[in-house]
Amino acid sequence: MASMATLFFKTPNPSHPSNQFTKTHKTHSSIYQKISIPQFSDKKKTKAIRVSCGLIEPDGGKLLELVVGEKLRDEKRREANSMPRVKLSRIDIEWVHVLSEGWASPLRGFMRETEFLQTLHFNSLRLDDGSVVNMSVPIVLAIDDSQKNAIGDSRKVALFDSDEKPVAILRDIEIYKHNKEERIARTWGTTAPGLPYVDETIENAGNWLIGGDLEVIEPIKYNDGLDQYRLSPAELREEFTRRNADAVFAFQLRNPVHNGHALLMTDTRKRLLEMGYKNPVLLLHPLGGYTKADDVPLIWRMKQHEKVLEAGVLNPETTVVAIFPSPMHYAGPTEVQWHAKSRINAGANFYIVGRDPAGMSHPVAKRDLYDADHGKMVLSMAPGLERLNILPFKVAAYDKKQMKMAFFDPARSQDFLFISGTKMRTLAKNKETPPDGFMCPGGWEVLVEYYDSLVPSENDKLRETVPA
Repeated sequence: MASMATLFFKTPNPSHPSNQFTKTHKTHSSIYQKISIPQFSDKKKTKAIRVSCGLIEPDGGKLLELVVGEKLRDEKRREANSMPRVKLSRIDIEWVHVLSEGWASPLRGFMRETEFLQTLHFNSLRLDDGSVVNMSVPIVLAIDDSQKNAIGDSRKVALFDSDEKPVAILRDIEIYKHNKEERIARTWGTTAPGLPYVDETIENAGNWLIGGDLEVIEPIKYNDGLDQYRLSPAELREEFTRRNADAVFAFQLRNPVHNGHALLMTDTRKRLLEMGYKNPVLLLHPLGGYTKADDVPLIWRMKQHEKVLEAGVLNPETTVVAIFPSPMHYAGPTEVQWHAKSRINAGANFYIVGRDPAGMSHPVAKRDLYDADHGKMVLSMAPGLERLNILPFKVAAYDKKQMKMAFFDPARSQDFLFISGTKMRTLAKNKETPPDGFMCPGGWEVLVEYYDSLVPSENDKLRETVPA
């Protein structure tokens, strides 16, 4: 991945003050020029979009980072070793990562009961000043009966990884009942068996949740060759400022980038320039946490994105590629709010949303789990997301006459070929070449290489692949 590193500026890690564990970032001031223009999402309605010379403020007005200062880390490790401990799963650590960098600002740690209930029932949190911020997915830590008994009356616990290394301290804790059925029903809208995240993290989890204020002992690293792309919201804001961005538009994805995606992103930048922005910057932001087994693993997706940038399909000068550390729920309109909200904290004021965002097939019935249009509709109405401009996908398909991906024209529908994700995977697995102009050749070669790595070897065992 070294060649990819040369394409993007990597902001150095911001120094953490040694006398505190919560670091706040004040936002850039914004001066607005009133421009009345149509919003992308609805030609029948108009919405005044403000052209800003600064970055959007984080939720709650400040970005919270929960990593302790370097001088305090040895002291915190010693303290952690002297208190009751909770062992973290891989996905728990991903949530510690999310919280530690401020993606979930203004959360200060794993949710206490009032925050959990507000999230489940209102998809938002009401702050002390009466304002509302969006929060649609529970960020919680489950424990079992034996762990609860071991904690006893302690007001703090240490969080350890699978190697018995202290990761964080949770202070001023609150333990409350983990009503799994309610959590699943309200997050996914169904309790049907076979929901990937539920099977992975909830079904066999403990019957209690523990919340509190989080002190993370050191930045979360994965040592997988991709840490340089795991830019925090603060680092992304630094990078957008360095590039003199006056608008940031975010594109969330968990799949390889084809030329239809690229067309959408380049067209979005063109439209923002037409609005009056001088230097809109794209945040290409692949999801880097837990994904279901049949998704392309992160390391292969990053290799594919590298080829897209190298081929000039997207312009490296106006594109920032970074990894979003959140696990994936596949919770449709509920989860897409989390994806959008977290990008506000990274400085994005525009969010591109596609068909059936964060959706999946129903785990039992032969249909989509969610209505394909509900994600973009919910984003346009969601509490706490009023400051974010939602940009729905235009439909792109392969134009057989122009031999390239283009926006679908219903007047000549017979000229267009829709290549679904299933069709794309089938072609790659069979080492077949897609139509010219569907994906850059280098990116397609990476995809073929990935599926080739899954072919059973002579002893009928799958070759080992690098995990996401």
